[in-house]
Amino acid sequence: MEETTKSDELQREIHDLERKDFDLWSIGVLVVLILAAGFAALVLPNVLGHHGFLRVNERYLPQLFFGFIVLIVLFNIYTLQRRRNLQKARDRLMHELIRREAADKLSLVDPLTELYNRRYLTQVMTRESNRADRLGSEMTFLVVDIDGFRALNTRFGHLRGDRILSEVAQILKRTFRTSDTIVRYGGDEFLVLLPDADRAQARQGVDRLLKQIERWNRSNSGEGFALGLTCGLAAYAKGADANAVLQAAFQDLDSQKSHPSPPA
Repeated sequence: MEETTKSDELQREIHDLERKDFDLWSIGVLVVLILAAGFAALVLPNVLGHHGFLRVNERYLPQLFFGFIVLIVLFNIYTLQRRRNLQKARDRLMHELIRREAADKLSLVDPLTELYNRRYLTQVMTRESNRADRLGSEMTFLVVDIDGFRALNTRFGHLRGDRILSEVAQILKRTFRTSDTIVRYGGDEFLVLLPDADRAQARQGVDRLLKQIERWNRSNSGEGFALGLTCGLAAYAKGADANAVLQAAFQDLDSQKSHPSPPA
């Protein structure tokens, strides 16, 4: 919330700079028009045969003309300098805004798997549950756990374990839809939020996921272990507490671990 407020403040400062920029050029145009009008009022009576209300000796006209030109040039130099300062300030603010937006985005992404993290999960659960309530649509939570990951980490080392986590993340990305949200929940646990999907459709996704794992095991038979996943499911009902549904998915996961079987 604090970072969002800071970004809003930066955007307001940028808008203020744009308004100052417009005001500066407006003043510049007005000054030029006034100088031009004054010069015309001074010169035209002489040009039209000295019938005007003001008469100036012709030998002073070059000096007057030069004076007007100098004033215009000096004012434009001042205007350009102010515009340069405004541009520098605008560039600084834009750079800071981009940096903060990038930092916000990075803070929502797990650096190892490049999936969203639990901080983002809080945001997306609220958004998607509100959307499901508003549209009366289905939504299912899927929790995925890597079987025996702690033993695998101990046996093969953390580098191999990190590689397995990254590869499982890539398998999840290939398996599920772009509209689904995949989160590294923590350790070797992942969560997939499937909007517009009931339990039966979520089971189909689990079946596709397990087939991808079988394919990975065939392609990596020399790794010295077989990769396995356990999955838990829970469906969201309109008006339900999204956190309670998430806990139900973890309870289903624990049940699957205690009594291994296809996700129910």
